[in-house]
Amino acid sequence: MTVSEHQIKEAIETLKETGVRITPQRHAILEYLIQSMSHPTADDIYKALEGKFPNMSVATVYNNLRVFREVGLVKELTYGDASSRFDFVTTSHYHIICEDCGKIVDFHYPGLDEVEQLASHVTGFKVSHHRMEIYGTCPECSKKEVH
Repeated sequence: MTVSEHQIKEAIETLKETGVRITPQRHAILEYLIQSMSHPTADDIYKALEGKFPNMSVATVYNNLRVFREVGLVKELTYGDASSRFDFVTTSHYHIICEDCGKIVDFHYPGLDEVEQLASHVTGFKVSHHRMEIYGTCPECSKKEVH
């Protein structure tokens, strides 16, 4: 079993435990999210799956993403007024975002886990989570600028 097959199986178990029915569309959206790694928008997911599910609407995709978000399988990433992007929740990770093309890439940095404890200690806050994003220009866009 590949990593993504294992993730799909676990995600489906989580959905079943919370009483969510596993429809073919749900399965396909989940599978796409897990395998894409590109932080797709609901529209991206819709376009990728409309050939397989011609009667599926963008609203269906949004509704399913909302269900996945509510059970903790998916994170909604919002950046200003751009469309929300969706990220299958794996381990804690951060995002680096290209300011030119909007590409989002995951990276792991365990050193930041202590930040929450420090912030809580210094301020007295009960910390729920943190979010950090790094912005720059991706290698593909950097190559374009050279010409």
